[in-house]
Amino acid sequence: MSAHPTVVFADLTGSTRVFEAMGNARATDTVTRLIQWIGGVCEAHSGRVVKSLGDGVFAIFANGATATRAVLELQRNHQKRLQTWPAPLRMELQIGVASGEVVEVDGDCYGDAVNLASRLSDLAGPSQIWATESVIDELVGGEVRHRSLGPINIRGKNEMPIVHRIDWQDEVSEFLTMPASLVAPARGADSSFGQIELAWLDVRSMFRATELPIHLGRVDEAQFVVNDPRVSRLHARIEARQGSCVLVDVSTYGTWVRFHGTAGASGEIALRREECVLHGSGEIGLGAPLSDFSAPTISFNTTGGNVLLARRDLR
Repeated sequence: MSAHPTVVFADLTGSTRVFEAMGNARATDTVTRLIQWIGGVCEAHSGRVVKSLGDGVFAIFANGATATRAVLELQRNHQKRLQTWPAPLRMELQIGVASGEVVEVDGDCYGDAVNLASRLSDLAGPSQIWATESVIDELVGGEVRHRSLGPINIRGKNEMPIVHRIDWQDEVSEFLTMPASLVAPARGADSSFGQIELAWLDVRSMFRATELPIHLGRVDEAQFVVNDPRVSRLHARIEARQGSCVLVDVSTYGTWVRFHGTAGASGEIALRREECVLHGSGEIGLGAPLSDFSAPTISFNTTGGNVLLARRDLR
């Protein structure tokens, strides 16, 4: 099977906050230099920058392997840069990659792969790379670590494509492939997660394990919408993984979790690009701590989950 052209959308997050902190002139200069660097990395891996999109880059590659090598370099080197930046000025990268037929007209590119890569970039969240299965299929076995997120609902597509998250940090990847073992499941506990019920104000929804992953967020693309300015467009993701229900924070301002009646757990768990296993019942705070009584708070109740609580750093 011959390789298809592969499309990459690499977008900077948090630029609005940076413009407020630095002022228009300095922020514009900073964003422009970052966009030029992103384009340069793509070209160094034989990619072609189709165009710059304000705070992002749209590039095309001959195949999924070269595109993947480019986005891995982007995330790894950008993360090193961010370590030296003040927290309010950090603009992380979120990247979408898709391969398929691409039509070029007057120097611009169109096609399903273009639309899909753009949407995956929006959905991926800060410091993440999401790629279609067609991209993963072009990689040499073991060359890149990745994890299937399953079928993802993409606006405008009838069929849900299978999407993978590419793990670009070796030490994080090693950790994510290990079963969580911070607390052993109680003897006789049901280790097979069945469904989760979510409630916010007068909104109540039930999601079976087979319907996950879903997103919690402020926009209509989210399967559970919480309309509050502190909530990111796509704020957090809930997945079914190895018989457990996992909450993953992909937001700008963080997610907080509090469990009801959990032995040994006190107060709230703060997640910033981290994840934890949801069990029993409790509350999820989006964009503000649960100790803030005005925080947008979702009540959750899981059925058939185990009593395992784990926290993993995704940064």
